[in-house]
Amino acid sequence: MNLTLLQSRLGYTFQDAGLLQQALTHRSHSSLHNERLEFLGDSILNCVVASVLYERFASIDEGDLSRLRANLVKQQSLYEIAQKLELSQFLRLGEGELKSGGFRRPSILADTLEALLGAIFLDSGFEAARAVIRAFYIPILDSVDPRTLGKDAKTLLQEFLQSKKISLPTYNVVATHGAAHSQEFEIECLVPKLNIQVYGRGGSRRAGEQAAAKLALEVAEQALLKTPAAARKAKPRAAQLKLAGIATIQSDGAAVDGSSVDGALEPKTRAEPKHDGKPDSKPPKHPHPETKSA
Repeated sequence: MNLTLLQSRLGYTFQDAGLLQQALTHRSHSSLHNERLEFLGDSILNCVVASVLYERFASIDEGDLSRLRANLVKQQSLYEIAQKLELSQFLRLGEGELKSGGFRRPSILADTLEALLGAIFLDSGFEAARAVIRAFYIPILDSVDPRTLGKDAKTLLQEFLQSKKISLPTYNVVATHGAAHSQEFEIECLVPKLNIQVYGRGGSRRAGEQAAAKLALEVAEQALLKTPAAARKAKPRAAQLKLAGIATIQSDGAAVDGSSVDGALEPKTRAEPKHDGKPDSKPPKHPHPETKSA
């Protein structure tokens, strides 16, 4: 196990090699494991990330700062950082965890990364830990949009449509696949005004909706990017009525079956009654007077 390589990737060299060994040790390996270091590292990580966000985004309020921090320090984010460090090759796991693939488990990798941060703090203090954490996160913050980071796909789609004054999407379960204990849900997402009908799949209805919303957002952004504003105003309801099956569009703003622009039904225009081909029985407008006989 080449710990020099790991320290090079971390950008930090330990003075106490024992702390590094302990930080890499899972509880399945020995009694001297990394869980207490993980607890310490978690607190330091939250503090440093909060400080970086506070300094970097002066115009963002407390609620959005909390959302950003939660997204940056969640398990998935830590797992991705651990993957970049190739941390799995340095883990000290028990035999059972090794056989079950523990070195690939996101929770173990994320916990180990936090333990390393705690170990750096004990080895050299807060500033050393802060420097390592900043090196992890500054490149991430340079490449993300703070307005959208941490928001799920359904929220982003809803906010996007509301900003364009477009009705919110609807979601429908169209199919379920697989056995009862491992079902996969197929979800339809409709944005009628933009003629969007996409499908997403997930292990739960919520996951399927998120997958569908993500795809719908991509399609909606592309559709509005390519369609000139004037063209969008010219046919505001054509796609919606056609997709919803309310009516067949014949021309701009005209729909059969009496569908109005708001989707409400208007009275149908009644046709004049036919006369079955019989001649008109009305008298002529200027009848001639009868001629009396002498």
